Amino acid sequence: MKQTQMSNYKAVHFGWAVAGKVGTITLDRPERKNPLTLESYAELRDLFRQLVYATDIKTVVFTGAGGNFCSGGDVHDIIGKLVKMDMTALLAFTRMTGDMIKAMRACPQPIIAAIDGVCAGAGAMIACGSDLRFGTARSKVAFLFVRVGLAGADMGACTLLPRLIGMSRAADLLFTGRVMGGEEAERYGFYNRLVEPEKLLEESTAMAASLADGPTFGHGMTKKMLVQEWSHGLDECIESEAQAQAICMQTKDFERAYNAFVAKQKPVFEGN
Repeated sequence: MKQTQMSNYKAVHFGWAVAGKVGTITLDRPERKNPLTLESYAELRDLFRQLVYATDIKTVVFTGAGGNFCSGGDVHDIIGKLVKMDMTALLAFTRMTGDMIKAMRACPQPIIAAIDGVCAGAGAMIACGSDLRFGTARSKVAFLFVRVGLAGADMGACTLLPRLIGMSRAADLLFTGRVMGGEEAERYGFYNRLVEPEKLLEESTAMAASLADGPTFGHGMTKKMLVQEWSHGLDECIESEAQAQAICMQTKDFERAYNAFVAKQKPVFEGN
């Protein structure tokens, strides 16, 4: 299998920085509250696909510049073009945006979304596609699709959001397009925790670094099982987890953990 050193990656349509084993994506159009463009959608999709083969990146932080996370698809760059497209082109676009979320779920690295300010439309779906979400009390999450005459079913919203916060709450947000404040988002379980704005990136990165120092092969297997078991019955899930755990038990990290326990030391994981 091909291997990639993503610390050398040069992003064009967003910021990409690597510190240790943590990669950080920063949407960087603060003057517009960090909207996505056709190009940034595609590049994000391709980045997450490449992370499947990355040997140097163990976790990812996804954030936005200037006090906002992401305002969704750019009104002029995307919506202005969509109203002029035929059905074939429209379907190619909606499949491409969905492919970005699929790529996020398929990469083995845990993704932590650090969310401040506006988190709307496609930005809210990036949050849903992440594995963990750290937010601020002042943040505003909204699934705005209905406000532009569309269905709430976009980029996996009707499957991801109910699994995060429950069917009834998801229906409320998707039917109305209303804003969910930070404290409500934490209460619903959308956010894993609330953080002060000035500490948001620091704490998100600290969590990412902590996970990166853990048994990263095992983390990748956990992420795979979380996705794979959505559509399985209990018997299939238990069998899948039996196979996954047996595979993990063959790793050096499992042996390292045992040897460290015997020696009364903290294990040092290496991801193999």
